[in-house]
Amino acid sequence: MARKAARSKARGSAARSTAAGKPARDTIIDAFMDMLAEQSFEQIGFGDIAERTGLSLADLRAEFDSTLAILAAQIKETDRKVLAGADPDMAEESPRERLFDVLMRRLELLTPHKPAVRSLLRSATRNPGLALALNGLGVRSQQWMLTAAGINASGPKGMLRAQGLALLFANALRTWVDDEDEGLSRTLAALDRELARGQRMVGLLDGLCAIPERACEVMNGARRARRRRDRDDMATA
Repeated sequence: MARKAARSKARGSAARSTAAGKPARDTIIDAFMDMLAEQSFEQIGFGDIAERTGLSLADLRAEFDSTLAILAAQIKETDRKVLAGADPDMAEESPRERLFDVLMRRLELLTPHKPAVRSLLRSATRNPGLALALNGLGVRSQQWMLTAAGINASGPKGMLRAQGLALLFANALRTWVDDEDEGLSRTLAALDRELARGQRMVGLLDGLCAIPERACEVMNGARRARRRRDRDDMATA
């Protein structure tokens, strides 16, 4: 009983300290990322997070529905920081250079969480459901990254761009998590290579998206020509 009372007292003190220091939401996200660096995504439960943070399960439930929701909140916060750190000097650069700058800024923000990202990538290779969920989060995030680079990310074409960029960035992440060079030379080369591929893909997609427009023009031209012939035939009659 004494030990139980001591644990309850310690947990209550930790919860009060958390409330006084920073929001419970931030505490949960930070603890989750630390735990993800130590174990796989599938092994982390809310009970473990409660024990790590000193928060109650009720506190955790008030903030998040699932561990995936915690990860989504972390990604969203990273998006916010990338967008807040926009460099006005990049405005005159090419779209590819602007996007390169945006994605490198993202990698810089992720640096403290590199072990967690490495763990997450490993889990995604073993868990197709997790990989699919991460892809959805990645596409949503990359729509914001494209917009930050001044590249249109709206409509069907924008969604295709975001999907392509999410896959390309995931490929670059696989190099980044094992790049121990201070200058990130391997990562820089990989990201540049992936963006070059993406640029070719976008060119192809632009061509494909233009096909329906050209088809409509041909069809409309054919209709106009047919109407002219009908008018001429009626006039002749």
